[in-house]
Amino acid sequence: MGKLKITEENRRWWILITMTGSLSMMLIDQTVVSVALPTMQRDLDLTPTGVQWVVNAYLLAIAVFVALGGRAGDILGNVRIFRIGALLFVASSAACGFAQSETWIIVARALQGTGAAMMTPASGAIVINSFGPGERGRAMGVYAGVSMIFLALGPLIGGLLVQGVSWRAVFFVNLPVGIAMLALAQVTMRPDRPQGGRVDWVGAPLIVFGIGALVLALMQSRAWGWGSTAVIGLLVAAAVLIPATIAWELRQREPLVQLRLFAGRNFRGDNVVLAAIQFAITGVSVFGAIWVQDVLGFGAIEAGLSLLPMTIPLLVIAPRIGVVYDRIGPRLPVAAGAACVAVALMWNALWMRELSYAWMAPGYVLMGVGLGLAMSPANTDAMNAAPVLLRGQASGVIQTVRQVGATLGIALMGTIVANVQLSQVEDVIARNQIPSAQAHQLEAALNSDGGGSGAAAAGRVPETIVHELREAVTTAVSTAYWVAAALLLLAAVFAYATLRKQPAADADPDGETAYAAVG
Repeated sequence: MGKLKITEENRRWWILITMTGSLSMMLIDQTVVSVALPTMQRDLDLTPTGVQWVVNAYLLAIAVFVALGGRAGDILGNVRIFRIGALLFVASSAACGFAQSETWIIVARALQGTGAAMMTPASGAIVINSFGPGERGRAMGVYAGVSMIFLALGPLIGGLLVQGVSWRAVFFVNLPVGIAMLALAQVTMRPDRPQGGRVDWVGAPLIVFGIGALVLALMQSRAWGWGSTAVIGLLVAAAVLIPATIAWELRQREPLVQLRLFAGRNFRGDNVVLAAIQFAITGVSVFGAIWVQDVLGFGAIEAGLSLLPMTIPLLVIAPRIGVVYDRIGPRLPVAAGAACVAVALMWNALWMRELSYAWMAPGYVLMGVGLGLAMSPANTDAMNAAPVLLRGQASGVIQTVRQVGATLGIALMGTIVANVQLSQVEDVIARNQIPSAQAHQLEAALNSDGGGSGAAAAGRVPETIVHELREAVTTAVSTAYWVAAALLLLAAVFAYATLRKQPAADADPDGETAYAAVG
């Protein structure tokens, strides 16, 4: 028990454990719900739109409010904002578990996302500020690496809870974890010195509605169509509000979001890589899971297990790559990591046509290597580039960029999958001279049953063309993977050209003064 005692010498490591556990809990909630949705739909009588918004409400709230959460941490203190956010997250998780209607669960999920938006930037700033410049790489390796493992394990954890207990357990499990994190935070963390300052009441709605319009348009593009009045209107609103936000924030002495952070080449380069990786990995988590279920016939738990090869390299590499970053800087690990993810995507896109998971596993392993190499150094380096007084904002900006990248990944990869799949199905119909009435049944079966296996068993789809349907789904998903791979290759080149080893802002006696002056 003596080794578990909190002392001044080990306090920072206890803080790291607390923040890593908290971030893991929040990231799990981005993916754990996906396997619970069919059961939730039956129990709560959710509409198809309601099912979509059980996921979207959480992601939209994070994307819209995470930058504001970062600024709130700077003004009021990151420790205080973390505790408030954790309380909101735990309370809203309980509300999700007790939900009795569609409106109830969607509102509770939005509140959950708001709590996560407060906790996420605060936790990153707390970890960075708890360690000296020479230890930050290692600490952030644990913080980012372990939490990414839990993000990938979300579908598996969700499948086990839904199958073994209930879909409500997916949310109730946050209660003991969240309470434990709050208790640890209470005994390990002392209140930090808030920066103070005023709230930018003009910038706040500009950011909320600008980012909200963009993210909502991307989320709904598949359901409403890119050419719909609603999507076009939201994109136009975002095109007006986001530049207006930038112009306004750059003129403020105390901006809500310190956009001048992007003037730093490392901060800019790190964020480009983080957004690109989030774009790809979120898309892979969603469409890779769909592919193994619809084409290979995996169940929910098997689909979750299919991502396990990606987590093993993360577990090994992420805690150690921080030491490498502390020694040589971000350039090589970040560029190499992005390149590994790109090659892994190309491998899976190429061999997906074999319709065998054995060919996919090596790609997932390499993907895990790339994530382990890139995520922690990029996140640490971006935070190191920000001065102490702006680290809450910096963390909020980084998380906003990552959330927008994730949303873009789902929206754009989803659009590619839908359009290519439609084209492929039309080719199948034409080749097999399927009558129009049966063609409608075929498309409906494909939409509800992916590769059409279940529909074939039910007699709705001729057995002779089931293989062609599987190839249609496979071609669609592999095309999206090729696009994501190209984006990652560009990000790798950008990282290599941009990133340089540099001292942390608080290790440079002039760093804080220089950044403080830009406010």
